[in-house]
Amino acid sequence: MADIRAFAAYRPAKGLEDKIAALPYDVYNREEAKRVVRSNPLSFLAIDRAETQFPDDVSTYDDRVYSKARDMLDEAVQSGKFVQDSSPCYYLYEQTMDGRAQTGIVACASIDDYLSGVIKKHENTRVDKEIDRIRHVDTCNAQTGPIFLCYRNIKELDELTEEYRKKTPVCDFLSEGGIRNRVWIISDAGSVATIRNAFRDTDKIYIADGHHRCASAVKVGLKRREQNPGYTGEEEFNYFLAVLFPGDQLMVMDYNRVIRDLNGYSAEEFLQALAGIFRITCEGKDPVRPSSKGEFGLYLCDGNWYRLEALAKSDESDPVKSLDVSFLQDKVLRPLLDIQDPKEDPRIAFVGGIRGLLELQSAVDTGKAKAAFSMYPTSMDELFAVADAGELMPPKSTWFEPKLLSGLFIHRL
Repeated sequence: MADIRAFAAYRPAKGLEDKIAALPYDVYNREEAKRVVRSNPLSFLAIDRAETQFPDDVSTYDDRVYSKARDMLDEAVQSGKFVQDSSPCYYLYEQTMDGRAQTGIVACASIDDYLSGVIKKHENTRVDKEIDRIRHVDTCNAQTGPIFLCYRNIKELDELTEEYRKKTPVCDFLSEGGIRNRVWIISDAGSVATIRNAFRDTDKIYIADGHHRCASAVKVGLKRREQNPGYTGEEEFNYFLAVLFPGDQLMVMDYNRVIRDLNGYSAEEFLQALAGIFRITCEGKDPVRPSSKGEFGLYLCDGNWYRLEALAKSDESDPVKSLDVSFLQDKVLRPLLDIQDPKEDPRIAFVGGIRGLLELQSAVDTGKAKAAFSMYPTSMDELFAVADAGELMPPKSTWFEPKLLSGLFIHRL
């Protein structure tokens, strides 16, 4: 039984949505974030990455950075750049990219559902990456970047969504990359009850993206409970900001691997080692995008692309071992290249499919890497199967597009 509840969001004032809403804080490095904020001071990235307001010798994790984020958020609310809805609502948030739309329900999810496993994860988190967002949420007293959740389709919610999409949205704008963003408010009692009850009847919600933000939000909630031993469970800190999408609307893109060196192999020797694992076809200068599970692309420092077709099938009885990313790790990266822990090894880097295959080729051609593997995307069914089994995927197994914008909805604690 999932507790997904309505809330009174703070939202950008009418007409400011396209100026304020920003891509998530973690898609930028510091210099990139500074450039964005310089070109658009209203960008929510200024609050999400408040180190942009300081000289470079001030650490991203300096206490002053978090205080500045709080002050900027408070000033934006007080000056009317953000307005709060008068009563708890659900919201529909639709993003359209390259003609494909995904429409999710914006709501608050329960930290207890995360702790009990109703909200399921498929990826480990690192404490050092959590600490920054814990401090940001706690100091700002707000959650500003929604967690990307998904669920197996629920008929009543599909029908309600289609009904609302016929209405006029409260905002409709294009964001970076030409992505169309539309928002509707769901406030009538009947629709609110339909959504609340539909989620109460499901016991499985999945984190698609935002594992670290989710873990951080939960830890802030637990900290507030310790500070308020008489808490009732209804306080806002018991919930975190999320957008929940039906699984059949989501697109998982490839998450590709770039390898810095070949562990002593020459290109020819590496291909010989791979010959016992794959059927290898040289494709020359034509980039290889895998067309099915069990197929991989390889760009080598000899300047050629290769199509790799696994000679043996992966273990379909094990939801983790059946993944292509696991096959590559278990058959190639670990035994041949001695990459034991891809989370920690500096010899491997990861490139989201949104950047395209030429990004992989460029890394090798410029000498930054010796090889790059293009992957067939992990499917939503595979994500569900791993999470349902209580297992975890290898790192960087899924890449979702488009990214949810920050600053479009704010949940005050």
